[in-house]
This record gives sequence, structure tokens and C-alpha cells, in this order.
Amino acid sequence: MKKTILSLLLLALPLGAAEPIKALLITGGCCHDYTKQKLIISQGISKRANVDWTIMHEGGTGRTHRISIYKKKDWIKDFDVVVHNECFGAIGDKAFVESLATAHRDSGVPAVLLHCTMHSYRAADKLTDEWRKLLGVTTVRHQQHVAVEIKNMEPKHPIMQGFGKSWKTPAGELYEIVKIWPHTTVLGQAHGVRTKKDHPCIWVNQYGKARVFGTTIGHHNETMETETYLGYLTRGLLWACDKLDENGKPADGYGPRK
Repeated sequence: MKKTILSLLLLALPLGAAEPIKALLITGGCCHDYTKQKLIISQGISKRANVDWTIMHEGGTGRTHRISIYKKKDWIKDFDVVVHNECFGAIGDKAFVESLATAHRDSGVPAVLLHCTMHSYRAADKLTDEWRKLLGVTTVRHQQHVAVEIKNMEPKHPIMQGFGKSWKTPAGELYEIVKIWPHTTVLGQAHGVRTKKDHPCIWVNQYGKARVFGTTIGHHNETMETETYLGYLTRGLLWACDKLDENGKPADGYGPRK
């Protein structure tokens, strides 16, 4: 009976269709317009790739909230990828912070890490490196709000195909990267006026079993709404899920829904 039902379901799928990627979006916290950004991210990606969403938006504008799903055992197992767009920098609980990172490391569920996620849980930095190992970079502050010109460092990488040689954001907030961890590959970087140094702002990382895509760009809605941003963000998610071909195109069945 089960085989018959499965066969009928497969027959009902359009030619070339695939099961959607099950994505969890974690968002909330201080300093950003997460109410609008959760729609920009989820709707923008789903217009470009075959992705279904579960969205957890909690914490108001505070810095110490613990997203409720994190308290559940094996919270990560029902998802194909987790997109982190959260800003809870004042949480310094070593065991809690390590549990978030190692959930990805041990399960192999990919992570997509955006903007203030890189400043989240930094109160635990003196106690553990696990969150930083997941991120692939260490950063503790940002520069002023000015447009950022990102140079494409790996134009042949699938994520960066279609990005162009460089891209100047409509608005920006460049994060100062003070450490690049060993398994990180920088894909895009921008020059910091204050530091007079180049800082990675797009990269990939391998953390245990998990593929990781990260970008520090994403403070302003007007930047996140651009075709360039949503394009490389979508490619980053598909790459993390191993659903992006070498030419930067979605794997069969994982492109835009018709």
C-alpha cells in the first residue's frame, strides 16, 4: 500500500520537479528591520529556487532572547538548511552557544549566515570558539553606514558567477573581520575606510559535516532587495545544500517554480 501511494505521488509531480528544500529561517533581535527582512529573504529566494520555509521570528529588539526552537532536542533534524539572520550578541552561555554551532557540525545540516549573525553570541567568545568556527570568521564591530564596493575574489566559484567583477551596494555597513578561520574561502571582500584593510564580506566554510555560506552584507532593506544580493544569496543557499551546478545554476528541479 505504501509503495502504491508513493508511486502515485511521484506520478503527480511535474516533470523535472523535486521535493522543495525545507529551510528554517531564524530571525529577530536588536538593530534591524527583521519584520520586513524575513519577507525579503524568504520570498526573494523562493522566487529563484524551489524552497519552502519555516520562519521563527522572536526576541523583539533585545539582545538576550533564546529562540524557542533551540530548546528542543534535535531541533535541526527536520530541515535541509538553516538560515540565520539574528542579532543576540549579549548571550554568553557557553553550553547554549556551543549547542547551536555543533548542531550543524554534527548533523551536517547546512548553515546560511547573514549580517548580525556574525555578531551574535559574542559574549561567549572568551569561553568558546565553536560559534566562530561555524561562522568561519571572527568580527566584533562594524564601520560607518556607507555604501560598500565588493570585489569578486572568486569569479569562477558557482556562487559568484553572475556577480560581476564588483558590486557597489546602495547602502552598507562593513563588518571588520579580524580572523579568517582555516576552512574558510573568501569569495568577496571590500576595503575598510577606517582600518585601511580589505575585509571579507562573502565566503564559504566547512564546519564538520556542514557546508556554510556567509555574508556580512544585509543591514539595509534597500540592499537586500536588489537583484545582485538576492541572486548571490540564493546561489549561496543552493550551494550549501549541494543543489548548485558548476555554472552557478540551480540543479534540476531546484530552480524557480513554474
